Amino acid sequence: MHDVARLAGVSRQTVSRAVNDKGEIDPGTKERVLEAARLLDYRPSRFARGLVQKGAVTAGLVIPDLRNPFFPEVAAGVLEAAEQRGWQVVVWDSRIDEAREREALDVLSHQADAVVGYFKNPDDVLTRHLGGVPLVLLERGPQQTRFAAVGIDAATGVEQGMNHLFRAGHRRIGMLDGVHGPGPRRQAFLDQARRLGLPVDEHWIVVCPEHSVAGGEAGMDRLLTAWPGITAVFGFNDLIAVGAMRTARRRGRRVPDDLAVLGFDGLSLGELVEPALTTLHIDKRQLGRLAVEQVARLRAGEEPLRGADAWVTPELVVRDSA
Repeated sequence: MHDVARLAGVSRQTVSRAVNDKGEIDPGTKERVLEAARLLDYRPSRFARGLVQKGAVTAGLVIPDLRNPFFPEVAAGVLEAAEQRGWQVVVWDSRIDEAREREALDVLSHQADAVVGYFKNPDDVLTRHLGGVPLVLLERGPQQTRFAAVGIDAATGVEQGMNHLFRAGHRRIGMLDGVHGPGPRRQAFLDQARRLGLPVDEHWIVVCPEHSVAGGEAGMDRLLTAWPGITAVFGFNDLIAVGAMRTARRRGRRVPDDLAVLGFDGLSLGELVEPALTTLHIDKRQLGRLAVEQVARLRAGEEPLRGADAWVTPELVVRDSA
């Protein structure tokens, strides 16, 4: 506001009246102020206003794919925790599109007092589109970003799952990954395989074309073709793991007799398929509640949660598939 006032040659009070469409200001002066604001990409901060005007808080929630049953459960945790505080929540589906993520921030920076969500864009890009609004990232470990964050302790979860498969006698364990390049779940898989003394080969990991049952089916086809001697597979998420079971049956592999299948997420869907899916269960609502706690801390001027307090640790749920 100070920069706009200096460029327009007016006081900060005049800038405030112009951008908030208050009366008692000359139309020519108002236009000069608004032009200066456009040149400087100035946007009034709802967060700063909220520190002065104690009105209702609005939080923006950016979800990558509402068709994936994992994310509505996270959203439910955010909504429940926000409702307990009397906050409103605006939900935006980014459809796993980085351009839509940036669009979401451009819009929500005018409508919300804080933003919570999943973002693939790097920190510096997010900063340019935030407009000074506090941001809490979901599923980025606090050490992976300069923003407040809530993460999933993939390493501890995958260690549980791999140890379970190892104790069952599996030594040829493949992975159906959901991301290109290194990610926390893949790294945890490779690290634990090495700790268990298992040889690691690039053919052990196949990237699925999408995070869905169909993606798991396609990925499992490729994995079995590349490595027919596999006896167990770890899926990036439960949907991919269910797709792996479908392909295994189609190709004459009995689950779990010929091929054990392990998922990651703990969706209720895993209890409904046959055989029931062994999985690493994440408390998805807790993930959302922690994100709201982070927002509350930022708004109060407190340090965000760090370390173990900002992580959700998966727990192994053993069913029939492994």
